[in-house]
Amino acid sequence: MTTNFFNPVTTQTWTNGRHHVRCVKVIQETWDVRTFCFMAEQPVMFFFKPGQFVTLELEIDGQPMMRSYTISSSPSIPYSFSITVKQVPGGQVSNWLHANLKVGDELVVHGPVGNFNSIDFPAEKVLFLSGGVGITPLMSMTRWFFDTNASVDVEFIHSARAPRDVIYHRELVHMFSRIPEFKLHIVCEKKDDIGEAWAGYRGFLTQPMLEMMAPDFLEREIFCCGPVPYMNAIKAILKANGFNMDHYHEELFGATPVEVREDVLELAEQAEVEAELAEPEELLNIEFAQSNKSVRIQAGETVHAAAAKLGLHIPKACGMGICGTCRVALKSGEVEMEHNGGITDEDIEEGYILTCCSRPKSSLVVDF
Repeated sequence: MTTNFFNPVTTQTWTNGRHHVRCVKVIQETWDVRTFCFMAEQPVMFFFKPGQFVTLELEIDGQPMMRSYTISSSPSIPYSFSITVKQVPGGQVSNWLHANLKVGDELVVHGPVGNFNSIDFPAEKVLFLSGGVGITPLMSMTRWFFDTNASVDVEFIHSARAPRDVIYHRELVHMFSRIPEFKLHIVCEKKDDIGEAWAGYRGFLTQPMLEMMAPDFLEREIFCCGPVPYMNAIKAILKANGFNMDHYHEELFGATPVEVREDVLELAEQAEVEAELAEPEELLNIEFAQSNKSVRIQAGETVHAAAAKLGLHIPKACGMGICGTCRVALKSGEVEMEHNGGITDEDIEEGYILTCCSRPKSSLVVDF
């Protein structure tokens, strides 16, 4: 690599979209967790908000797969970014990444996007609460605060199954040993059969534990990420103590909840019935400009569904307006878009939409 690689005149800045990157390093964090580090072939400054995520575009066993992962690195190290992946039993993508992705491999990523970040919710005192691999967005925020010498009082409480499962343990201890305003607390959920010496907290996080670690937790901006039962327990404690939930922010990871999948299937079946009963004048024309194809659909159907009817594959991962993978440009027409943070206000102003959660209010021309 030459010094010309870092020439500020030719270096591009990362923006939300589709990007080709190359794996440059693989780090074994714990026995079942690895960090994958990426750079672009052409120099790119990977600017993002700590806590945001990217979506990987993969092909596994001949099938296209999309999966979203939080960026675990900090934008203070701008020429690369990292994701940290836990190998989940039965998890198709995580197991494939652990078994196959190696230094030198190239892939496509979409992003960065996400409303869960420390930039949009600045505070002098924050409380980070994480469970398992939910530590990744909070690690990105912590690294950012550390690298930028931010004047922030940080209480970081992380829950893991056992000491060997604490991701980034040595780095956390190093950072928190150097800044008095940073305080670290590790909870091992297994009370027995930990397999090694452990003098710290044990069991599941409770209110008495929380009060011991962060007595002023009700005065802090709270960022939480972990399994659903973990976050539900945290929210129950906060609500029982009258915490203003406007200062609580969470990031969900894991599989799409069963009730959400069932709702989606029910709505799809309902849409099919309604489409059969619809009068022709009630249908809206959806044109895909690049593909030179069009279809007429009901106002309640999504743009993504319209594409699928024509056999067009717009990449999609979550289907709920979270990951931002299905972003396309809207050339004309108007949609109603109910997203969950997968697109920025700037992208919307520039005419982009998420096809999975955009429903036409008029006939449309889509740039796809």
